[in-house]
Amino acid sequence: MTKLYIKNMVCPRCIRVVREELDNLHLPVRDVILGEVTIDADLTDRQTGSVKTALEANGFELIEDERVRLIEKIKHAVLRLVQNDYEKNPIALKDSAFIAKELGRDYHTLSTLFSSVENITVEQYLIIQRIERVKELLKYGDLTLTEISYKLGYSSIAHLSNQFKKITGMSPTAFIKLRTGTRIPIDQVGRKTQKR
Repeated sequence: MTKLYIKNMVCPRCIRVVREELDNLHLPVRDVILGEVTIDADLTDRQTGSVKTALEANGFELIEDERVRLIEKIKHAVLRLVQNDYEKNPIALKDSAFIAKELGRDYHTLSTLFSSVENITVEQYLIIQRIERVKELLKYGDLTLTEISYKLGYSSIAHLSNQFKKITGMSPTAFIKLRTGTRIPIDQVGRKTQKR
């Protein structure tokens, strides 16, 4: 059995694409989840090379460094927080406690590692991801700012608005009026924000 760790898997479509690519290589895939694949066989160097090539052609990357694997797991825990509907499924833990529990590691250690490699703190990364989610929901136009605030677990609309303005330079209302505000792909958040 082989376990592979894959960078840039951020959504159900990513899971589908990775599974299809591995099926095309005729590998006995047991399971594909965000950032991780289990194959019911030991891979040869040639098969590993084929997997790497197929993944890279789709914007993914095979992770061989344990530190990078851990960072990807942190990012996936952050995505679970951001995608969670706090109205339907409240999370009682603080964000840091949730991430530590998900990874089974001390949060301070995780945070230090994340910052040293990504040049952004986990907290900043989480805020930026949440703001990207707010932008997405605002663009759909189905929810009010109040509903979005509750859905994403903000303590108040003012808190959401302050974070939104700090990250984007405009208020959510101004963003709605623009209707052309750009969103950052979630797998690019850390890289894009470093250039701002």
